[in-house]
Order: sequence, then structure tokens, then C-alpha cells
Amino acid sequence: MQIKIEHKMFNFVAMNWRGRPLTSYRTLVELAAATTTRSGLKIRAEWDDAVYQTGTKVTDAQLKALPIRPDYWHGKWNYTVMPAVSQTLK
Repeated sequence: MQIKIEHKMFNFVAMNWRGRPLTSYRTLVELAAATTTRSGLKIRAEWDDAVYQTGTKVTDAQLKALPIRPDYWHGKWNYTVMPAVSQTLK
């Protein structure tokens, strides 16, 4: 079981569940989904029980082709995956 939380959001999520026992994955997802900030951040979290194939290799060329924009601060950790440009718009 793997739970992925974007690290920029983790601090806010952790503050929201501080002091509450994490008794199940459902509890964790519900507490994460209830997280908001004064500046307007709202976390969307949902349970995904799908089974995914592991061991898939991504080539350097495939990774380079992704429309990833690194953030100015620690760009290897903080980045935005941009939407793909539709072929019909070119």
C-alpha cells in the first residue's frame, strides 16, 4: 500500500490530523480531504483501490518528452506537469 502526498501539501495535511489516531487508510484519506488553508488551498483526496502494474520502466526519452516545468525552488522536487497540447490546436 502506498499513499502519495505532494510534499508541498504534507505540512498542512499533517497539521490537520495532528493528535488524531490514524486507525485506517480511510481515516487518513478523510482527514487529508478535509484539509484547507486560509489562503484557499483545498486538498482533494480519494481512495483508489485499483491494482497497478509495477516495474514499468520509463526511458530517458519518454521522461524528457513530458511537459514538466520545474519550480524555481528545488526544481527536482517541485514541478508542474503541464497539460499536453492537443494536436488539433497546432
